[in-house]
Amino acid sequence: MQASTYPPCQATLQHPFPSYTFFFHNYYSLTKFHSLLQTKLSWLRKLIKMVSVEEIRKAQRGEGPATVMAIGTATPPNCVDHSTYPDYYFRITNSEHMTELKEKFKRMYPERESECVCIYGTFIRCKARHGSCGVPKLGKEAATKAIKEWGQPKSKITHLIFCTTSGVDMPGADYQLTKLLGLHPFVKRYMMYQQGCFAGGTVLRLAKDLAENNKGARVLVVCSEITAVTFHGPSDTHLDSLVGQALFRDGAAAVIVGSDPLPLEKPLFQLVWTAQTILPDSEGAIDGHLRQVGLIFHLLKDVPGLISKNIEKALVEAFQPFGISDYNSIFWIAHPGGPAILDQVEAKLGLKPEKMEATRHVLSEYGNMSSACVLFILDHMRKKSIKNGLSTTGEGLDWGVLFGFGPGLTVETVVLRSVTL
Repeated sequence: MQASTYPPCQATLQHPFPSYTFFFHNYYSLTKFHSLLQTKLSWLRKLIKMVSVEEIRKAQRGEGPATVMAIGTATPPNCVDHSTYPDYYFRITNSEHMTELKEKFKRMYPERESECVCIYGTFIRCKARHGSCGVPKLGKEAATKAIKEWGQPKSKITHLIFCTTSGVDMPGADYQLTKLLGLHPFVKRYMMYQQGCFAGGTVLRLAKDLAENNKGARVLVVCSEITAVTFHGPSDTHLDSLVGQALFRDGAAAVIVGSDPLPLEKPLFQLVWTAQTILPDSEGAIDGHLRQVGLIFHLLKDVPGLISKNIEKALVEAFQPFGISDYNSIFWIAHPGGPAILDQVEAKLGLKPEKMEATRHVLSEYGNMSSACVLFILDHMRKKSIKNGLSTTGEGLDWGVLFGFGPGLTVETVVLRSVTL
């Protein structure tokens, strides 16, 4: 039989089954294509995954600015007659023999619109018990009022910020308030101890960040202060401490903060911009230390001067982006650390007397309630604006500023925008 004269490849092609060479060639091509396809698919999966993460992050954020949706305040039911408080203070501290100090105290003691000084229980009876137990209880009163005004079920509260300078406990006052209000155990809590008088601005700054970065978040903010922890007798060597005894009082305030309000929710103020700074050359101007006798505060005489000297710089930083340089054209909420601070800020900026009316009213009516003060002022301003038939919650003005002053010397600045009435 004659052998085939076809080349091997042609002979192979004529065979009813392909040769190993054919299989090998096509298998190699398919493997290469499959590897390339896998690379492309892997890259595509990564691209899809990256887009999804960004979309998820975007979906988790609120669309609008944070707003204050409700405000509640509370003061203790116990009352000491304002006119006799200096006598009361020196009597219960067994210091009636310090007649010269008593006269100084009377000169420090501010005039008040209210005839009563609200205090939580009798100081001497039990400072520690009133400090630890009374703080969340007083906070509950303010929070309950804020929740009622808000008009939504408390089950919709997602975050809780609790602030106090009145003691330290574990678990903290945030835990106690969660129990007292019956909040969901999954509520995200933030406890702020020992921030002092600037903390009213701090809690709003934190609430703004939480509300704007967590879609649908509703943040309950509570500041509750009871001065029992700072209460002690007068001292010849610490006159600065005597100033604190004359000014500090008890009170609690609460607000609900959230972005993208629902139709049933009624915003009161927008939280537009916030900042915190330590004033230069101010170390030791205001400080406090927890000792066996309680919380001891020290205040330097130059605190009003330090604040007034640096206030304009803080205002420029806050309002220059909005094209505002006339500080009489905005409404004012300043922590009322004392009349001297307000006087020097007014003089430095050339403010009209009515700019500090709301602040001075709260100082005169309630005293210095530390972190709760600015929230009391916010509440007073919006109520007075409604009562007087003004066009906005901010005394008829569009823009406003909230200042917190405290240990450090630390300043919190919050740019506010009012809501049309």
